[in-house]
Amino acid sequence: MRALVFGGAACGKSAFAEGLCCARGGRVLYVATMERAGADAEARIERHRRLRAGKGFSVLECPRGLAHAKIEPVDVALVEDVGNLVANELFSGREDAGGCLDAEGAARRVVAGIDHLADRADDVVVVSIDTGRDGVRYDEGTEAYLDALARVNAELAAASACAVEVVCGLPVWLRGSMDVWKDGAR
Repeated sequence: MRALVFGGAACGKSAFAEGLCCARGGRVLYVATMERAGADAEARIERHRRLRAGKGFSVLECPRGLAHAKIEPVDVALVEDVGNLVANELFSGREDAGGCLDAEGAARRVVAGIDHLADRADDVVVVSIDTGRDGVRYDEGTEAYLDALARVNAELAAASACAVEVVCGLPVWLRGSMDVWKDGAR
């Protein structure tokens, strides 16, 4: 079963998604997608490590190319987060590293990676950022990122049994429910 958890920055979506994974039990894989690029990224990575400490997650650091990652079978996988994967695929600019320079290609690569992961996990929880569209025109790169992220979020929502928006730390179930998640067949 798949679940999409999304929301704005610092809304509690990561903690909620981790809770979903822990509620399922079993072997849980945390797929960390942040690129190690500078002090700010390292600080965020360390913060997430502290937040998930003691929860029993094994970790796969995979900032891009998830479709080609070697993944052992697990009960539950958590992807944290799609916004990073899209940016990494879109802006790496290196074809040898899997980089795309167009929104459609980046979106395809991210969805293929999550599909690859879903083939190896009984359940998958995907965390994504909701950037919203505020009507403002941005530079070409930002517009490509927003387009790719919207494509991925829509495709993941359509393929998920559960879709949850987290607002101010509160889950708003758009598809499915906690009961559907808890009772989902493995």
